[in-house]
Amino acid sequence: MREVGILKVTKKPAQRVKHVPQRTCVGCRETLPKRQMVRIVRTDNGVRVDPTGKAAGRGAYLHDQRDCWVRGLRGALAHALKAELTADDRARLEEFINTLPLDGAEASN
Repeated sequence: MREVGILKVTKKPAQRVKHVPQRTCVGCRETLPKRQMVRIVRTDNGVRVDPTGKAAGRGAYLHDQRDCWVRGLRGALAHALKAELTADDRARLEEFINTLPLDGAEASN
């Protein structure tokens, strides 16, 4: 504490705001915290869903919504991963898509 004239000034350490990593969905281009996204990784063995978010390889992120995955499979995902998706890659990713909940638009049909 120090005195400046009549006033006493105390220095409190400023609260640091914790940095939250942000990622962009390749399907809709919305930016969200990394933990709220699903990571897809390109490895030597093909393209796979990375549940840990730590697998080695080139990665891309998508929401856990079917419409983003459908848009991603149309070409945005291949572009982000800088690789063509093989039939096996597509089958593996479509299998994961089937585990996702229906979007609002699809659920009403």
